[in-house]
Amino acid sequence: MAVRAVSGFATLIGFTVSDRFKAPGLPEPYIVAQVAIEEDPRVRLTTNAVDCEPDQLALGMRMEVVFEHVEDVWLPHFRPAAEQGQAAPALPEDEVPPQAMWRHVRPMPRPDKFEDKVAITGIGASPIGRRLMVPPLALTVQACEAAVADAGLTMDDIDGMSTYPGAGAYGGFAEGGATALECALGIRPTWYNGGPETFGPVGSLISAMLAVAGGLARHVLCFRTLWESTNGELMRRGEITQARPSRVTGSHAWFHTFGATSAAHTLAQNAQRHFHRYGTTRETLGWIALNQRANAALNPTAIYRDPMTMDDYLTARSITTPFGLYDCDVPCDGAIAVIVSAVDTARDLAKPPILVEAVGTQILERIEWDQSTLTHEPQVLGQSAHLWSRTTLRPADVDVAELYDGFTFNCLSWIEGLGFCGIGEAKDFLEGGKNIARDGLLPLNTHGGQLSHGRTHGMGLMHEAIVQLRGEGGDRQVRDARVAVVSSGGLTPSGAILLRSDT
Repeated sequence: MAVRAVSGFATLIGFTVSDRFKAPGLPEPYIVAQVAIEEDPRVRLTTNAVDCEPDQLALGMRMEVVFEHVEDVWLPHFRPAAEQGQAAPALPEDEVPPQAMWRHVRPMPRPDKFEDKVAITGIGASPIGRRLMVPPLALTVQACEAAVADAGLTMDDIDGMSTYPGAGAYGGFAEGGATALECALGIRPTWYNGGPETFGPVGSLISAMLAVAGGLARHVLCFRTLWESTNGELMRRGEITQARPSRVTGSHAWFHTFGATSAAHTLAQNAQRHFHRYGTTRETLGWIALNQRANAALNPTAIYRDPMTMDDYLTARSITTPFGLYDCDVPCDGAIAVIVSAVDTARDLAKPPILVEAVGTQILERIEWDQSTLTHEPQVLGQSAHLWSRTTLRPADVDVAELYDGFTFNCLSWIEGLGFCGIGEAKDFLEGGKNIARDGLLPLNTHGGQLSHGRTHGMGLMHEAIVQLRGEGGDRQVRDARVAVVSSGGLTPSGAILLRSDT
């Protein structure tokens, strides 16, 4: 690492008008932008576009730095440069083009797979809702007790625990980790795991599978709890407080300083670049939101079940362009639990086992979101390519897809990344919503997804995949579902799992 002087000129590679987020010193709306340094476009900065209106900005235009002096810090903002040249330069390309990810996947190091040694044997869920005002550990216990009973096991059978993101998570995003649940349930595990630096929320399951396949445990209880709605309400009342540092440090300083306080700010710019490069539109994303709401109408546990039209979607209040209210998932309270067991024990338990066909974990993109893939959610394309390298099944074999939809654009990224349509072809694939309906080519997020069922950070998607493969979906059941793919992500490396029924 070294200091290098540059001209202060850059190319505008993304921007979003933030309407619903509050940031110190930034009156709403404000413009979060990304620029590529002119001397080396691989180097990008998250910044604010200043001295201009949003309609004056265009991707590819030349920008120049404007420094703001705050205490002992000089903040680099950017404004349109006076001299633009005859034509705006093209946007920089990804170091590894999306279409070429598969070429960089490492071959399997050995022919036998750990996936063949494990199975999913139990699932459970607590009540899910807005502002349940229930302690998060109580929700966790409910989900875990339900999963153990569903598998036909007892707590004495549980010899492993695994969770995401663990005890150190910020407010509303966890219940206290594996240690808190160990005390609450009186379990004495031989193996446990918890932490955020894993393959998204399903990373806890992948870790559990490795532990079971390696002989460290026979039955691992995996769980995920959120209580965002209650946490927010208690903070509003002043009953709990969240300490805020006087100055942002670490990696957050490169984002929060410019009002980029949410994953929405980064993903909105990825979506904008997808629109620019491939002709995608807001209506394209709208078909995902409408599909999830239609499925939620058949799910009594979903938070939002009222019908929604394309006009409802398009006219909803703006969050950060191009995302509106219905592009965003629903903060909620709830817990999900899943049991991973040794496959040689699974067929003696209460429910038919769900087998694990393959996982996708290889990181091929930069982890820092504003330095990563330009046109898709970061940490999707590499893991998707890796998944298909570990199985002879192909996208056409998938009967149900439960794909991470923290935002509509996350879901679009997984659809293309996993090969259900070509890169840049989502506009045509999603048009009209028929292909992703329950009776379509790719039944998608059949319980309502996180957009309508509630934000359970990927574990709700896993729960629904198991329900579908067991044939327990009731009115929303997909006929003859035998193979399902599940993905998760959001602020961490992502992961994907391919499941199949034992028939």
